[in-house]
Amino acid sequence: MPLLHEQLTPVFDEVVNRNPGETEFHQAVREVLESLSPVVAQHPEYADAEIIRRLCEPERQIIFRVPWTDDSGRVQLNRGFRVEFNSALGPYKGGLRFHPSVYLGIVKFLGFEQIFKNSLTGLPIGGAKGGSDFDPKGRSEAEVMRFCQSFMLELYRHLGEYTDVPAGDIGVGGREIGYMFGQYKRITNRYESGTFTGKGLTWGGSRVRTEATGYGTVFFVDEMLKAAGDSFEGKRVIVSGSGNVAIYAIEKVHQLGGRVIACSDSGGYIVDEDGVDLDLLKEIKNGRRGRIQEYVAVRTSAHFVASGSIWDVPGDIALPCATQNELDEAGATSLIRSGCRIVAEGANMPTTPGAIRALREAGVSFAPGKAVNAGGVATSALEMQQNASRDSWTFEHTEERLAVIMRSIHDRCLETADRYGAPNDYVAGANIAGFIRVADAMLALGVI
Repeated sequence: MPLLHEQLTPVFDEVVNRNPGETEFHQAVREVLESLSPVVAQHPEYADAEIIRRLCEPERQIIFRVPWTDDSGRVQLNRGFRVEFNSALGPYKGGLRFHPSVYLGIVKFLGFEQIFKNSLTGLPIGGAKGGSDFDPKGRSEAEVMRFCQSFMLELYRHLGEYTDVPAGDIGVGGREIGYMFGQYKRITNRYESGTFTGKGLTWGGSRVRTEATGYGTVFFVDEMLKAAGDSFEGKRVIVSGSGNVAIYAIEKVHQLGGRVIACSDSGGYIVDEDGVDLDLLKEIKNGRRGRIQEYVAVRTSAHFVASGSIWDVPGDIALPCATQNELDEAGATSLIRSGCRIVAEGANMPTTPGAIRALREAGVSFAPGKAVNAGGVATSALEMQQNASRDSWTFEHTEERLAVIMRSIHDRCLETADRYGAPNDYVAGANIAGFIRVADAMLALGVI
């Protein structure tokens, strides 16, 4: 594990002591602090104003109970969270996750990452995250609606287009956003479109928002390839997951000439050497909410693996697009052995610290999620712009705006890494570039 700068060690120790048991949050903080040594050396004003300590402490943490009634009339109870982490650059912005694994440490890790991700977009949005340990899987439409309405009965008072603007995440799609926005509108008696993003196209949503995180991931990798004088043409690509991010990453890879040969869900993974049939995958996952194993019943070119690791499949490019810490050191070793050249995080912190070290030591080009998957929140900010101006943009115009933003994030990462003595290091570039923009805003706003 790399040593921290002497001024940053007590900051990290304080984070661990003040937030016991929140291992994902500790991991996210350390990953950023490891990159900041050259910044601390060049900018003593940040230390003088305790910018880093203040940045590691959320501005507000909201925890509340969510009671609701299931279809059999039984009262159920979940816990809701919203961590409003930093608003130096603009209103809090970040998704809501509904999944049994959600607890305060997960929400804080996601919110901390969101600060830097949002900063990298260059748009005026702060960082936040929220959610619940509610699991929408296996629940009826009526149960999901009742849960969302109860969730909003508490959360609504903390939201607003100039205060905090949630979006979707794992377990929260257009259906859940609709129920929550409907309840928000009912309670407040105001049609504030800009208070939520990820809305339906007929009621204030943005084109490309569904595709944005997956498309943005691939736009970023395309820039990585161009920087190396290469392209997607003919590349074998491994994509973990089969949710929204994975599906649209696969779609864009195919459009740019690559071939995705493997993807997964929690039950296992499929390998299709002819290239994943995207229409079939969408029908299984989005149409009937099925399991990926069903894919092989239709495609004779594919086979399903229930155990083992998707990272054992040889490929040129790997895109972890499922969940945190899914790519461990053993997986990284398999990718290195098979000749993988690029690993880019489509999910939030899907690669363990040991795996990152192994990849970087082996010369594999690695790019972190806070840069790679920023396309989702960037398009959310574009949705906020359209809502504020009562406008609606075409798919083509919005996609081009997204591509320009991802290009600028890529270039900012490389330029910053070079300026601070870490050429071609996307991790250092993303962390430092994201940090400096927020830190300068915090200095300007005073001790608040």
